[in-house]
Amino acid sequence: MNEILTSMSDNWVFWVVSLFAVVAAYIDGKELRVPNKLTFPMIIAGWIFCTVNAAMNGQGWYVGLGYSLLGTVAGLCTLLPAYAIGGMGAGDAKMMAAIGAWLGATIVFYSFCVGTIVGGIMAVIMIISAGDTMKHYHQFFMILNEFQTVRDPEKLAKIATERKTTMRLLPYGIPMAIGTVLYLAWMGKLV
Repeated sequence: MNEILTSMSDNWVFWVVSLFAVVAAYIDGKELRVPNKLTFPMIIAGWIFCTVNAAMNGQGWYVGLGYSLLGTVAGLCTLLPAYAIGGMGAGDAKMMAAIGAWLGATIVFYSFCVGTIVGGIMAVIMIISAGDTMKHYHQFFMILNEFQTVRDPEKLAKIATERKTTMRLLPYGIPMAIGTVLYLAWMGKLV
């Protein structure tokens, strides 16, 4: 028991980020949004933590801040293209930015990769269970064609907004949270 508590205290940062991701996913599942009042404080807290942690470890505060800012940008960039064309909400991208602010660019990137796989599996299950397979099959190729022919992100966003009423929506905070927790567990950070 003592070993478990020691491990948790050594890895508290990963537990905090995992808890944040789970709370964000829960809210996204209920409301189809991840609120700013959750993401912005987490981003700022990540900047502060990394800055102070680096300074206390003799690396210089600017090293920690740079690490955190790079992670924030990397996290934001993972979902920003999908947001820009109307494929998801800004809260999902800010959720990933918050994870990056705490854990850095590398971990947020791998969390995103795992979350993308989870999201794909969830989407397929949702479509099959709803019996909308052919409808979404045709929509997939229509969207693919739009990406190839419509080069204006604003037009793509407008088309996506119009199409949202006819599609099943996946709160993407859920697969991103699952991806983050799975990746951290696989790396042995949640032991």
